[in-house]
Amino acid sequence: MADEKLTPQSENFSEWYNQIVQKADLADYAPVRGCMVVKPYGWALWENIQQALDKRFKATGHVNAAFPLLIPMSFFEKEKEHVEGFSPELAVVTHGGGQPLEEPLVVRPTSETIIGYMYSKWVKSYRDLPILINQWGSVVRWEMRTRLFLRTLEFYWQEGHTVHATPEEAQAETRLMLDTYYDFAVNEGAVPVIRGRKSETEKFAGAISSWSIEGMMRDTRALQSGTSHYFGQNFSKAFDIKFLNQKNELEFAYTTSWGMSTRFIGAIIMTHGDDQGLILPPRLAPIQLVIIPIYRDDAEQSAVMPVVERVRQTLAETFRVHVDARDGLTPGFKFNDWEMRGVPLRIEIGPKDVEKNSVALARRDRPGKAGKTFISQEALVPAVSEALKDIQASLLARAIAFRDEHIFDVQNYAELTDAVQKGWAFAWWCGDPACEARVKEDTRATSRCIPLDQPGGKGVCVVCGKSASEKVYFARAY
Repeated sequence: MADEKLTPQSENFSEWYNQIVQKADLADYAPVRGCMVVKPYGWALWENIQQALDKRFKATGHVNAAFPLLIPMSFFEKEKEHVEGFSPELAVVTHGGGQPLEEPLVVRPTSETIIGYMYSKWVKSYRDLPILINQWGSVVRWEMRTRLFLRTLEFYWQEGHTVHATPEEAQAETRLMLDTYYDFAVNEGAVPVIRGRKSETEKFAGAISSWSIEGMMRDTRALQSGTSHYFGQNFSKAFDIKFLNQKNELEFAYTTSWGMSTRFIGAIIMTHGDDQGLILPPRLAPIQLVIIPIYRDDAEQSAVMPVVERVRQTLAETFRVHVDARDGLTPGFKFNDWEMRGVPLRIEIGPKDVEKNSVALARRDRPGKAGKTFISQEALVPAVSEALKDIQASLLARAIAFRDEHIFDVQNYAELTDAVQKGWAFAWWCGDPACEARVKEDTRATSRCIPLDQPGGKGVCVVCGKSASEKVYFARAY
């Protein structure tokens, strides 16, 4: 498939995305509509995402656990706003073992309810708090319009659920995890997300406040890439999570939840990819460099392959390396194949390189001659290390520049409606849901987040003209 050209981004970005997911061997369509099979290369990318996040979670005192996939329907009815928000997306099991169930079971769309029930059994005293648990798994939401990684019926994620003795501790946790996602997205994924609070309309069902990281994709649409929610006592009251405080008084605990999913793979694809395929940030790439042997006959192969193996062993001590020794394929085909898969660096070793004790080093982020240099084999480890660091930094810098070029500070409604056709609008907003709804109806753009970084002072709402104290990003989104 590598020899088949992608539809250019400029021609049809949606089709480009759909093709790249399959041509780069990340995922395929499952027999159940809306589900996906994550292939080994895509799963290796997800594993690297998992490891980078898990390391951060554990460094901030969180531990992993596992909770059931099946949840009693009655649990969803305990928190009114929560069940109203999720009821259209629920997959419900009514039979088991050939018999009707006494109570229908919901296939987990998120775990606030089942975990809230367990926390009510575990929490008795302020000494039991905080509880800081994360779960890795999959959830099912019955989406009508699906797209691989971005929105599927079943998807893989992590969901953190914490319980605290005070609202201040829970709110600090909510912000800590938002900042954790931001640090991961920027420094591992090279995706320059913006942190902010969701509007009342856009917040999670059952939350007091929701926060998100929002990334701009190469078609300028926004992608919500991670969320963190503060529930106050909403779920504690629904599931009777009480504790004796230090005054020996019984009170309801304060809870949070936060999550990031395989949707972030979509963020990586659409932030960095080009018309040749994927471009993966080196820190997350399953393969950081691929070695391609070049030879025409058995004699050249005998000379080249021992050098290839020696170079592989040297590099494999520090980097994730793969040797493409497939027979019957031309070097050109292999070059294109690994460009499609987004491998950050390519090393070419042929007979002349063996003679000169050198290799050709090609960067994925700089196509053609601009990205190719010749390095002596003795200097290869530091050269590869430096190149990978530079690729990581240059991908982030390029994405920041693209984002900033497509954010427009708008002063009135006409400018807003124009801005969301070509990027994001940054606008004063009074906070009225009616103004938000008008923007959505007129432009199909939604409020993405009220960013942490505010200009200060007061302004005038671009929709209704009333006084406004905060600015918000409006954009079309996935």
